[in-house]
Amino acid sequence: MATKPTRIEVFTAPGCGKCGRAKDVLKAVVEDMGADRFDWREVDILKEMDYAIELGVLSTPAIAIDGELVFTALPSVKQLQATLLARSGEPHE
Repeated sequence: MATKPTRIEVFTAPGCGKCGRAKDVLKAVVEDMGADRFDWREVDILKEMDYAIELGVLSTPAIAIDGELVFTALPSVKQLQATLLARSGEPHE
């Protein structure tokens, strides 16, 4: 039985210096862990302000997993990997 991919959203804003780095880190982690296991997208908070506010995003970059705000700042690669593994129910190394 195929499992539903984990939904990851990275919240960004125009002119946000760290947002580009957040996208790069997220892309690298997703590719390393298996891109088919994740469904990720970039959310421009200016275009989707109501959604960002609904989740509690107060600054960028921020990362939500399966509709829940998890990181309010750019996490380390290890933090992001550990969180994704824990949420998928897999043990992390």
